Amino acid sequence: MSEVKVWDVFVRVFHWSLVICFGLNALVLDDESKWHQWVGYMVAGLVAFRILWGFFGTKHARFSDFPPSLSAALGQLRGMLTRPTSLHVGHTPLGALMIYNLIFTLLAICASGYLMTTDMFWGVEWPETVHEAAVHWAEISVVLHVAAVVFESLRTRVNLPRAMVTGYKRLP
Repeated sequence: MSEVKVWDVFVRVFHWSLVICFGLNALVLDDESKWHQWVGYMVAGLVAFRILWGFFGTKHARFSDFPPSLSAALGQLRGMLTRPTSLHVGHTPLGALMIYNLIFTLLAICASGYLMTTDMFWGVEWPETVHEAAVHWAEISVVLHVAAVVFESLRTRVNLPRAMVTGYKRLP
């Protein structure tokens, strides 16, 4: 078994900070509270910094390391059913699609949430509709993400949650 450095400190702090902030706003804080807004601003800041880090960060944090590819994702799905386990040091093709999905969904949540606080869109229905739909989509995506992490950890025998805590993947 070899241990490979994959996730830098920024990626790990970003990930777990986002988990906490999204969880607070989705499950704990009142939608009408100032705290909900401030935590939303923190999510926006985290996502903005992650996007920058996707261009200027370490190797596996860069978007160039995990370009979105539907054909690669479908290939990964086929491979999960027909071939022996193939390991990826960074994000898998399916994982990459989930990352892009979550970034765009969180941007939609933050933008629509902000619009709801402005005079121009105060009382206008569509920003709230977009906000709620994006939150529901994010919740579904998070459940799928966690299920996929558990499934792939068991299938590949690589403890993916441990890697997101320590920064190192233990590859067989």
